[in-house]
Amino acid sequence: MRAGLADAAQRTLDLQYYALIADTTTQLLIHRVIRAAKRGVRVRLLVDDLYAVGKDLHLAALASGPNIEVRVFNPFMRRGPFGLSRLAEFLGDTVRLNRRMHNKLWIADNAAAIIGGRNLGDAYFDVSDNFNFCDLDMLAVGPVVRELSLGFDEYWNSAWSVPIEAFVTERTDAQTFGSFEDELEDRLRSFSDSVYARALRGVPLGPRLLAGQLPLAPASAVALYESPAKMASDVVGDAAPSSIAWQLRALVENAKYEVILISPYLIPSQRGIKILKAAAQRGVKVRALTNSLATTDVPVAHAGYARVRPELLALGTELHELRPYERPHAQRLWIPEVSNASLHTKAIVVDRRYVLVGSMNLDPRSRHTNTEVAVLIDSTALAASLRTLFEEAVHTTRAFRVQLSAGEVSSRSLAWLAEDDGKIVRRSAEPASASRRLVSELLYLFTPDELL
Repeated sequence: MRAGLADAAQRTLDLQYYALIADTTTQLLIHRVIRAAKRGVRVRLLVDDLYAVGKDLHLAALASGPNIEVRVFNPFMRRGPFGLSRLAEFLGDTVRLNRRMHNKLWIADNAAAIIGGRNLGDAYFDVSDNFNFCDLDMLAVGPVVRELSLGFDEYWNSAWSVPIEAFVTERTDAQTFGSFEDELEDRLRSFSDSVYARALRGVPLGPRLLAGQLPLAPASAVALYESPAKMASDVVGDAAPSSIAWQLRALVENAKYEVILISPYLIPSQRGIKILKAAAQRGVKVRALTNSLATTDVPVAHAGYARVRPELLALGTELHELRPYERPHAQRLWIPEVSNASLHTKAIVVDRRYVLVGSMNLDPRSRHTNTEVAVLIDSTALAASLRTLFEEAVHTTRAFRVQLSAGEVSSRSLAWLAEDDGKIVRRSAEPASASRRLVSELLYLFTPDELL
């Protein structure tokens, strides 16, 4: 779909990403972006600097092409791979450098956009042999895209966005760009006959998009994006009224019968728990899917979730955790008993009508530290589609059903239910390796909430 939008673009391509990994799928998409730029499409690429540092020359080479500009957001002053100098800079300027642009947007002609949880990288498109993320995007067209474009412009024009040329002393020109493009085409040539590439060419979504034959669900939608001014805020506490977190809070507070929460990191604040408690007391069914200890890519976030898990269950929350998955023939990760797949989807469905999809996790970092972007949609059709996906994902063959044993509300009173060989198996210990449980427990003791 992203490649199709790049091919269809006539005037502009605006790309905004937290992470842009220099691997095959990213190279494939950048190649399509270059083709668009060479036929006159203006390209603007805005990347958070946390993952851009160390890639200055490649980004500058891309920016030396016709109609292409590249900027990095909230930059480190010390460049190159993460090392002692960058660590020293981070420790000396933690408040600023800990705040990151977590947004993910792919916008064509201010008319069509892809928004959701995916960064650009093999793990987000099921290409990696070792580790992949289960993720979700939304394709949007129409007036809501113009709102997203205004948000992109605000970030692009902010003082936090710095042209990549500011960090490169080497001269870049048309010859530099030509060499960059040649190297890109050489890498892609070896990929073109792969099993994945053949399967990708068999997916009809891109051609149907270009032919104007892609069915869309008409719905009212509102773009929600946080101002880059959030980066300068020293406020720690509840989210500001204009933030996506406040919009989510309002949705839950007004829910009548059902709330579905899907997030890789599920760490509600105490105020959030009170809102969920009030919803439960009104008869609202709260259902949630998040990562298990075995599938999470951030054990420290799981530690924060583990702190509130018994309390969530005591409220009556229907809680599911993704089961570990091992891809056949995959290279085993160096961490023992860790899944080859992790949940990365960020979506909320309320009353089978309202849908919120975007980049925001349900954790303190997204609420207070990072900037985010989302779309709030009023659509029973899209809500039904997401609800179906949720039901498939929480089946006991794919996810643990976490329950609270009678009597005690604590981490010692939990049970994990799953289906193995057609039978429901009940586990009283967290389904993960002993070493991972130990790490999680240590993080549980020493990690403050504001760092999650």
